[in-house]
Amino acid sequence: MKIRPLADRVVLKRVEEERVTPGGIVIPDTAAEKPDRGEIIAVGNGKVLDNGEVRPLELKVGDKVLFGKYAGSTVKVDGEELLVMREDDVIAVIEE
Repeated sequence: MKIRPLADRVVLKRVEEERVTPGGIVIPDTAAEKPDRGEIIAVGNGKVLDNGEVRPLELKVGDKVLFGKYAGSTVKVDGEELLVMREDDVIAVIEE
């Protein structure tokens, strides 16, 4: 199944963070928080403005981003947990 976001929404996959502290302590899955980083896997066409024009999204597929802890809606597609959120809910793009 494929998923295509509408308007100014994006679909992203959470990027798992390292589960070992610098001191070598392994953090179990039950104690770890959900990551607030992700990779964009699909984007909508853009935001419809009041005058009817469509403003393209600044985000693109493959961007690594930061988002708020409670942002977006979680959906399962083919057994994989994805997040769907508005472009406005993305805090920053991570440039490496």
